Amino acid sequence: MKYITHISRIFVGVLFIISGFIKLNDPLGFSYKLQEYFGTDVLNMEFLIPYALLLSVFVVVFEVVLGVFLLIGYKPKFTIWSLLLMIVFFTFLTFYSAYFDKVKDCGCFGDALKLTPWESFTKDVVLLVFILILLAGLKHIKPIFTKLPTTVIALLSFIVSLWFGYHVLMHLPAIDFRAYAIGKNLQEQMVIPEDAAKPVLEYTWTFKVNGENQEFVTDGSYPSVEGEYVGVETKTIDEGYVPPIQDFSIESDDEDLTTYFLEKEKLLIVAMYNITKSETDGVAKLKSFTDEAMKKGYTVIGLTSSGADEKQKVKQDYNLNFDFYLCDEKVVKTIVRSNPGVVLIEKGTVKNKAHWNDIEDIDLEDVRMKMPPIKD
Repeated sequence: MKYITHISRIFVGVLFIISGFIKLNDPLGFSYKLQEYFGTDVLNMEFLIPYALLLSVFVVVFEVVLGVFLLIGYKPKFTIWSLLLMIVFFTFLTFYSAYFDKVKDCGCFGDALKLTPWESFTKDVVLLVFILILLAGLKHIKPIFTKLPTTVIALLSFIVSLWFGYHVLMHLPAIDFRAYAIGKNLQEQMVIPEDAAKPVLEYTWTFKVNGENQEFVTDGSYPSVEGEYVGVETKTIDEGYVPPIQDFSIESDDEDLTTYFLEKEKLLIVAMYNITKSETDGVAKLKSFTDEAMKKGYTVIGLTSSGADEKQKVKQDYNLNFDFYLCDEKVVKTIVRSNPGVVLIEKGTVKNKAHWNDIEDIDLEDVRMKMPPIKD
């Protein structure tokens, strides 16, 4: 039992630290996932949505700290019971979303590793077993250092985790796992290869045969049944290949301009997923920065999910000289974790991005110097 407890201790501790750190690297992204859980379609707890970011930071810091506590043996009873309560809650959450098909990705490992709801539930069940082993072998969990070093390490883990969470919120995630990371080409991320796996669907047909409804399951073909057709339901067995970028678009009121803008040599995108929720200090910085970019030859556009009135108002209030185009809110949130944030793109490839706090750090190249002279 002693050796099994030690193995469980290492496994659970390391996994909680890794899982917590990945989410701590992007607490804003995890808060978006919590908002999804709190929505009417899932837990119907919309009153918690305004507190999603605060809860996000608390959960991920607590997750990392508990992993460290377990490995160093700090307050083992408190640590094990906290781990148990946390994993019971997450197991319920992942089972609920999987069984009722509510949330497609639990966000357990952020954007670094996508798990299906049932994979997430299975992972939580395995963790629950290991934590129950730790509870049974609680007497074997001893501090690996003396009291003072153990206390200092525990306190440092909390301080460092809290600082790191604050740092990435005020800037951008230290590691970008998303499809819009620097160096990624957006067009390539949207392409579906010809040899890609196709979706597998299951069709359940209902016919009235001899006065009774009967169901017939096929892979899509119409069943040969002598009866009256009632209806059909489809179920996705395998989604097949899903491109990393699916819903990105740059649209005006009249047309889709995605290809047009992604072919630009120098494109600066100002991302504001919701203009009314944007940081006023950040928006105030945009005027001088975007004017300088346009002066140096950049094509500057805004990307938002907000309506025409909000677009016009922010342009007038801050005297902005660029136009806003429409994009899905969730996509804009994914592109850059800042509202507003800026992204530099060359021929569809992300060259740089920044939180509004760091706009001054972006070095804008003077494109005009590279333009060929105009001939008479």
